[in-house]
Amino acid sequence: MSSHKTDTPEVDVLDALIRTAHYMKREFESRLSSMDIPPFLTGPRLRLLVAVAQNEPVRMSDLAAIMDIKAITVTQFVDALEKEYLLVRFPDPKDRRATLIKLTDQAPALIQRGLSAAAKVKEELLEPLPMELRKQLIDILSQLVDFKKICIFDTKVQHSDAIE
Repeated sequence: MSSHKTDTPEVDVLDALIRTAHYMKREFESRLSSMDIPPFLTGPRLRLLVAVAQNEPVRMSDLAAIMDIKAITVTQFVDALEKEYLLVRFPDPKDRRATLIKLTDQAPALIQRGLSAAAKVKEELLEPLPMELRKQLIDILSQLVDFKKICIFDTKVQHSDAIE
């Protein structure tokens, strides 16, 4: 058991939450890259590919809204994933000013591998927490934020459903 105090002020609780989230994200990315996943396929880029798969063809501006991220971030992700031949851009036939994106034929297999690897890494990272504590943690965190507003896809979606 760790030797931390449990009667800390709110600021310390938030600091612990932020530091833990940062550590978990860094560890997730590190472990994901150590698996048979190309280094360019980070967690956020994988989430973007899943969002495209679930909404394609999709305008980049709509994708930014769906993912609740800045348009420039979507552009950067799309640029990188297009260079890896996972996404293709094409003009929106309904609006010449807009650009649509869709997956290439090779993207679904990589998404599937990425989702499988991500699931394995998530399980490894959460191994110290029994299922009951995981449920309690979700309950506590949902008191702070509405997950439906911050998650881009249902975390319970089956891997194959995400790329059909």
